[in-house]
Amino acid sequence: MTEVRRGPLSGVRVLELAGLAPGPFAGMMLADHGAEVLRIDRVKAVSDRPRTDVMDRGKQTIGLDLKAPEGVAAFKELVRHADVVIEVFRPGVAERLGIGPEDLHAINERLVYGRMTGWGQDGPLAPTAGHDIDYIAVSGVLSMLGREGGKPTPPINILGDFAGGGLMLAYGVLLALYERERTGLGRVIDAAMVDGAAVLFSMFYQGVQSGFWGPRGTNLLDTGAPQYDTYETADGEHMAVGSLEPQFWEAMVTLMGLTDLPDRNDKAQWPALRARLAEEFKKKTRAEWEALFDGSDACVSPVLSMAEAPQHPHNVARGSFVKVGGVTHPAPAPRLLGVPAQDLSPATRLADLSGWGLNQEEADKLRSQGVLA
Repeated sequence: MTEVRRGPLSGVRVLELAGLAPGPFAGMMLADHGAEVLRIDRVKAVSDRPRTDVMDRGKQTIGLDLKAPEGVAAFKELVRHADVVIEVFRPGVAERLGIGPEDLHAINERLVYGRMTGWGQDGPLAPTAGHDIDYIAVSGVLSMLGREGGKPTPPINILGDFAGGGLMLAYGVLLALYERERTGLGRVIDAAMVDGAAVLFSMFYQGVQSGFWGPRGTNLLDTGAPQYDTYETADGEHMAVGSLEPQFWEAMVTLMGLTDLPDRNDKAQWPALRARLAEEFKKKTRAEWEALFDGSDACVSPVLSMAEAPQHPHNVARGSFVKVGGVTHPAPAPRLLGVPAQDLSPATRLADLSGWGLNQEEADKLRSQGVLA
């Protein structure tokens, strides 16, 4: 039998159909807070070797051939004992496999069926392919990212895939589970990355329409303002400056010993002010600047590499990173104070499926047929 999970989602059982990263990320967010997550992968993708991907932590996994009738029947048996299914196929694929929402709600009306796609379950783009860059482009978000005079710059695939997709799906699952307490019925979640990315930019839509927020790279928070940008240091590293408020700006320039600076409240003076700051930051190494600003309210921080971040004193003190199977992980967030730490072990194959409704004899038969791993 599987180990009892702890946390606010303990007792919640999730079937995560394997797919691209935002799906496993949603499953990780649920597992991090106590849900029992069983990842359903392709038969050939499963072995006894633990899965060390950060997003597979705290889960278990099996391989199941969902193109075989026997595999679909086995999956439906698992669904009888599940609270949530996470599905990340293109619209219509799950229905063709016989595991769409109607198929599964006929078996378990309490099931929360979470669907995540780039374009959503309907609309003219729904059946077409896409990636994070496409979804944030159509949402309007990508047009706002980048420096003045430059082309739109995608921020890796964080906004569409992970924040607009995976995190929104996990949020939708929680909403549906909460609603189920009142209604007794599960719900289908249509988490579209294009929708999620747009919601994340809620603050800026009004600003653009009112004229308060201008073209990309010309505003207070998008590298337009010299008081909110990064600056190279003498050793080729960088410092991040976020001294927006007057008192923080005063703390920064006082520590730097700067006087007679161009007026930061005059946009016409921003290029000259940026040049002065760039010149000054190049005079010391990153470590020297870090020591100078340490403990102050100047809002100036070192730009750490991903290898350096786990060693920063603040992150060490908070336990913001943990080692799991020799791999550095960001610790679960947000923190629920007083909740015991979760088991973040790498995902391992689940051999005993009796707790999910498949007894040993049935499982052995499916394994002999090559349907289950």
